[in-house]
Amino acid sequence: MNTRWALTLLGAAMLVCPDLASQTHHVLVRTNMGDIKLMLYDDTPKHRDEFLNLVRKGHFNQTLFYRLVKGFVIQGGSSDSRNARPGQHIGYGDEAINIDSEFSAGRIHKCGALCAPRQPDKINMFKTSDVSQFYIVCGRRYSADELDKIERSVNNPIKREIRETYFVPRKRELDSLKTSDPKAYNKLATEIRERMKLEYSISAKKEFTEQQRSAYTKIGGTPELDGEYTVFGEVVEGLDVVLKINRLQVDDNNRPLTDVRMTVSVID
Repeated sequence: MNTRWALTLLGAAMLVCPDLASQTHHVLVRTNMGDIKLMLYDDTPKHRDEFLNLVRKGHFNQTLFYRLVKGFVIQGGSSDSRNARPGQHIGYGDEAINIDSEFSAGRIHKCGALCAPRQPDKINMFKTSDVSQFYIVCGRRYSADELDKIERSVNNPIKREIRETYFVPRKRELDSLKTSDPKAYNKLATEIRERMKLEYSISAKKEFTEQQRSAYTKIGGTPELDGEYTVFGEVVEGLDVVLKINRLQVDDNNRPLTDVRMTVSVID
C-alpha cells in the first residue's frame, strides 16, 4: 500500500472519528523504517497514563516490532525483544504490566488503531491488558455482506443455544396445547418467546454499529477483535510506515527477518 493510499485512509479515519483534535496526548515511535505518530485517547485514561509512564521511563526503547501478521497487525514493545538474537522466539517478556480493560463502543479496531495485547481467555478471563507492549491494526476493508456473515457466525450459535434451552424442552407440550387448548398454547408460547428475547438481548452477541460498518467498509481493520482487546489510541502520522513494516518477510514465529527497532518519546 503506497503513501497516497495511507493518507487517504487517515483522511477517511478523521471522517469516521471526528474527535481526533480533542485528544491531548501524543507519542512518537521512531524506527529504522520511518516514524509513527500516535494519539492516545483521553477516554481510556488507565491505558493512556500507564503507556505514557512507560514511554517516559524508556521502557520501549530499543525493543522490536517482533510480531507481524500480514493484513492484520504489527506488535512490539516486549522486553524479551530488546536483546533478542536473530531467529529467537519472542514472547510477552518478564515486565508485563496488567491493567483493567477499558472497552468503549466508539473505540474500534479500524486500520491504524493502537491497542493493548493480553493473555488468552483461558488464563485471563477478565481480559486485562498488558500495556508493556502494544499492537497497531493494519487489517483490510470488508464488504457489508462480510460484516453480516461475521455477525451471523457469532449470533446464530447463541440463538441455537437459547432455542435448545427454552423452546425444545417445551415443544411437545406446545404441540399438544395447540389443538387441545389454544388459549393455554398462546399464553405459554408468549412466555417462552419473551424469555428467549430477553436471553438474546443480554447475550454476548455481535451487532456492528453504523460507525463500525462505515469504518470497516471505508478504511478497513479487524472487526473480529472489537470487544476483545482495548483500543486506546490511533496513528495520526506514519500509517504508511506501519503498512510497510507489515509487508516485511517473517519467520515461522511471525518475527520479521529484518529487525525493526524502536525508540519512543512523548510529544505532548
